[in-house]
Amino acid sequence: MTTDQTVSAARPRAGHPHPVTRALLIGGAVAGPLFYLSALVQMAVRDGFDLRVHPLSQLATGEWGRIQMLTFVLVGLGLIGLSAGHRRVISTGIGRGALPLFIAIGGTGFIAAGLFPQDPSHGFPLGTPDGPAAVTTWHASVHIIAAIIGFSALAIAAALALVRAIRQHRPLAAAGNAVVALVLLVPVDPDIASIQVAVTGLFAFGWCTATAVRLLRLATAIPTR
Repeated sequence: MTTDQTVSAARPRAGHPHPVTRALLIGGAVAGPLFYLSALVQMAVRDGFDLRVHPLSQLATGEWGRIQMLTFVLVGLGLIGLSAGHRRVISTGIGRGALPLFIAIGGTGFIAAGLFPQDPSHGFPLGTPDGPAAVTTWHASVHIIAAIIGFSALAIAAALALVRAIRQHRPLAAAGNAVVALVLLVPVDPDIASIQVAVTGLFAFGWCTATAVRLLRLATAIPTR
C-alpha cells in the first residue's frame, strides 16, 4: 500500500480515477505551462516589451492587456482545481488539509493579481513615458500584494510537501520541495526584479505541475472519489 492513502465514494476501478478528480488535476497540471506559453507569445508579438525591464505582469497593461489578465485568472482557477484534486486523492498524513488549502490561497492570489493589473511604466506599453509610474494606483498595489500572497502560499505548500516527503522517506522529492520553497522565499532584488520573478514563477508553477502529475499517478493506482 502506498504511503499516500486515498478515499473513495463511488469506488471506481484502479486505473480509472474519477472523471472529476482527473479533470481537476489536469487543470492544475496545465496551469503553469499555460501561463508561460501565453507570456512567451505576448512577449514575441507586443512591441516594446523587455523582460530585463518589464515584469511579466506588465503584459496586463495596454490594448491587449486583457489577455494576460485572463491568463492570470485561468492559472489561478487551475491551482484551485489542483487544491480540490489534492483533497480528493490524499486523505492521510501531515499537511493533508493544510497543503491543498495553501495551494488554493495561491490560486486565489493569482486570480486577484489578474483582476487588478499593474500600471504602465518604463516605456511599456508603447507611448508610456520612461521610468516608473508617477503615481502607483490602488489596483497596482492590490496586484503586488496578491502576487506576494500567491507565491508565499505556494512556498508554504512546498514546505509542507517537504515534510511529507521526509516522513515518507522520499529523499529526491524532499530535495525538490526544499529547493522550490527556498526559491519562492528569496527576497526580490530590485535590480533584477522582473527576471527574478519570472524565474520564481517557473519554480512555483513547475512545482504545481509536478504535484498534479504525481497525484494523477496516485489516483490511477488507487481508486478515488
